[in-house]
Amino acid sequence: MPPAPAPPHRVLRAGPGFRWPGGKRVAVIFNIAYEAWSEGVAPPIGPMGNVLKPGFFDTNSHSWAAYGAVRGIHRLLRIADANGIKTSVMASGILAAAHPETVADFARRGHEVIGHSWGMDVIHLYLDEAGERANIARNTDAIVKACGARPTGWISPRGTGSFLSAHLLAEAGYTHHGDCNDDDLPAITQFEDGKRIVNIPLTMDINDLPHSNCYGNVPGALADSFAEELERSGGADPAPFILDATVHCHAYGRPNGAWTFDAMMKTALARNDVWIATRDEIARHTLAHSEHFA
Repeated sequence: MPPAPAPPHRVLRAGPGFRWPGGKRVAVIFNIAYEAWSEGVAPPIGPMGNVLKPGFFDTNSHSWAAYGAVRGIHRLLRIADANGIKTSVMASGILAAAHPETVADFARRGHEVIGHSWGMDVIHLYLDEAGERANIARNTDAIVKACGARPTGWISPRGTGSFLSAHLLAEAGYTHHGDCNDDDLPAITQFEDGKRIVNIPLTMDINDLPHSNCYGNVPGALADSFAEELERSGGADPAPFILDATVHCHAYGRPNGAWTFDAMMKTALARNDVWIATRDEIARHTLAHSEHFA
């Protein structure tokens, strides 16, 4: 079945006059992926790498993913708090419903809660419009019940929304989303019906899952790559950009990899050309300087 087309819209891109606060060259976002799969669904990947025969529930990958809610989220938040950094936490609705005290705690500590679908297997591209609306509402309601505040941002599993997602999110009151990687600056999608939403790219340069699970790199290489990008990119091109550093609670929330989150934070804090921001802060800055978008 062909996908439903996007509603009529224009994408407004940042022009040469757009700058980060204080003229900083790089906006760094520290993302935490607090993820789970729907009840009865196991992650398609796990630490063993090889997949089971079709029709068998993978208890190994299921247990591996469950680590994120048991230990990983708490370790990563301790590291962020020790560095005085507010993160953007992508929260699966199923975890907000199952562990509302955890979501309430990191929201109370000033971290941003990002809608992240009900479960990692609930991908908007597979749903019709009614299914998308229901999933957005279900995930939003779970977060509101957990922490008492509506999320302003959304990132779909895999960063994969449908052609309808941005408009449906804007309709639901979201101000920004990360289901895009066609830019390294924010953009504004303006719909013909007057609704708008800020596109904040989910840059994949510094992300623990592809780094380790897909490419087999050691944890230290992630911290080195982050530091090298900050150090060398300005010499090649002084234009501003966004750099995400993303870690998953069930992957680098473990002692083997969590130290890289701390190392990257310390690297960013030591630089004078970096603005460390949440996604909500980037969206607010974008809308406050919308005259630079066309």
